[in-house]
Amino acid sequence: MKIAINGFGRIGRAILRQILTTPRGEGIEVALINDIAELEMCAYLFQYDSTFGPFPHEASHEGKALHVLGRSIPMHHAANLTEVDLSGVDVVLECTGIARTSDVAERGLQAGAGKVLISGPSPAAELTLVLGVNDAELGAERIVSNASCTTNGLAPLVKLVDQIAGIESAHMTTIHCYTNSQPMVDAPRGDFARSRAGALSMVPTTSSATHLIDEVLPHLKGRISGAAVRVPTASVSAVDLVAQLRQEITADGFAQALRQGVGASEVLGWTDLPLVSSDMRSRPESLVIAGPEFRLCGPRQVRIFGWYDNEWGFSARMLDVARKMAQ
Repeated sequence: MKIAINGFGRIGRAILRQILTTPRGEGIEVALINDIAELEMCAYLFQYDSTFGPFPHEASHEGKALHVLGRSIPMHHAANLTEVDLSGVDVVLECTGIARTSDVAERGLQAGAGKVLISGPSPAAELTLVLGVNDAELGAERIVSNASCTTNGLAPLVKLVDQIAGIESAHMTTIHCYTNSQPMVDAPRGDFARSRAGALSMVPTTSSATHLIDEVLPHLKGRISGAAVRVPTASVSAVDLVAQLRQEITADGFAQALRQGVGASEVLGWTDLPLVSSDMRSRPESLVIAGPEFRLCGPRQVRIFGWYDNEWGFSARMLDVARKMAQ
């Protein structure tokens, strides 16, 4: 499979790290990377990462290419992707965060690529896909959204809980690390609370997963509500789900069914250890359920807590979904 990465930010760089250092990258050729930043800066930020640590191999730059682990990856710096020749590219991983309109989302196709996978929610996508939830719906769509990191963590869990005992209603709170959408010091943003310094306070806000769940699990539309609290940590977030069930069930019965469902899932994980967020850094699962945090609150209410590395896990799903699209 031949891919191109458009946007070499947090997700773009994590994707390249996984291609170069994990089995997930086997058989993937990176045809090119496009980012408006200078090549020297791109190489530096790839080599030295404050979250995942230094890349264990030298990443150098020469001419118009990034050189790492024997690969020479052409680098382009076009503000408009249509200026780049993408002939022969199977899937463009659109990681700029700006592909929310058709004119932007279609640029990869206009440049000659076969398909485009957007690293976030986008109204321009023909399909919003969450692996392990609605990937069976993937057909001939040429522009696909990989949803959000929180949706990738929440939706497989909601689907599993609904299969076990049926969901009458549920509320999710994501305890989410700060991101580049928040200022480091107080500065105006569209939202008052989100205008506060992201590394100094817990910030209550919204989550795109609330409406994306309705897209990927339409039979539960209107039953799942959600909110977010941005917290002063640099990586790894959590999903805290409380669900009202349609069927009565025992704590042992539900926990056993949940564990079995996780074991059969390609995107969910489980831990029985009393872990904290930093222990989950660089985990590739969409969500790792914390067994010790499970609670049955009466015969029809459950509380389930899980961790997800919102950068590394989401980047892993980008590569998994890109493979499906290329097939």
